[in-house]
Amino acid sequence: SSPLAGSQYYSASRLWTDIRIGDRLSLAREPDNRHDRNAVRVEWNGHKLGYVPRAENRAVAQALNAGEK
Repeated sequence: SSPLAGSQYYSASRLWTDIRIGDRLSLAREPDNRHDRNAVRVEWNGHKLGYVPRAENRAVAQALNAGEK
């Protein structure tokens, strides 16, 4: 489990009531993100919710770069 960084800027607050336990979240790398080269975006049904926090995203970014899903 992890907090969600930047959720106040995206769709998270208006979607919380629709998201259910067990719903699949997608992770996508943003290597060209100007704020964080290890940025990992979190999405639900095509809606950007926020990011894996910077303090925790390095290992996730490396796994996604290596082709893990």
